[in-house]
Amino acid sequence: MAQLSPLAASVFSLLTIVSLLLAFVMLGSRWLDNYLYAFAAECWVIAALSASVGYYAGFPELYLVAILTALFRGLLLPYLLWRIIQRLNVDRELHEILRPSTSLVVGACGVVFSLVVAYRIGEELGLTGTVAVLALTVMLSMKLIGFLMLAVRHEAISHVFGLLVLENGIFLGAQILVPGMPLLIELVILFDLLIVVACFGVLVRYLITRVGSTSSFKLKRLVG
Repeated sequence: MAQLSPLAASVFSLLTIVSLLLAFVMLGSRWLDNYLYAFAAECWVIAALSASVGYYAGFPELYLVAILTALFRGLLLPYLLWRIIQRLNVDRELHEILRPSTSLVVGACGVVFSLVVAYRIGEELGLTGTVAVLALTVMLSMKLIGFLMLAVRHEAISHVFGLLVLENGIFLGAQILVPGMPLLIELVILFDLLIVVACFGVLVRYLITRVGSTSSFKLKRLVG
């Protein structure tokens, strides 16, 4: 990372920051359509990041990862999620612990915490001032945002997007921090997302059939 050209570092920084901003779009909204569009855009940004890392860092296998990311994350997954949303007949988050504005404040605090942690790790590894610190900050921030969406939202589809944001953060960080990761691992991560969405599709159908609601809060009825 210390040997990157200023142009490459700027491109990586821009794409990682845009990805984080799109995660905040999901965190600060209660409309499911906004989740869907922001997630699709975030996946395309991550695909562009993979292609950029492959070009500037000399990892041609990342071109294939970029193409699959754009197709599976940017097209197929949003289409499957759109199908689920259409079947729910719910267009916004109805059950939430924190209001979107409060969630944004908590998310911003998470970014500050991630920045402090990433800076300390960068000091220990001698990477201070490099794009690696920013990548680690964004990765940790998106993971915290994903966990926050899981904690403060109760719509089943919101949980799906929370998990996807969390996984996007890990995937984004891996592209910059460990670009030489074996291609097989990258492909496994991509296809695991299809399994996640399929499992949540089954969960949503169960909630509608057995509970009559798409809120995971109703699962408290199963306790005891």
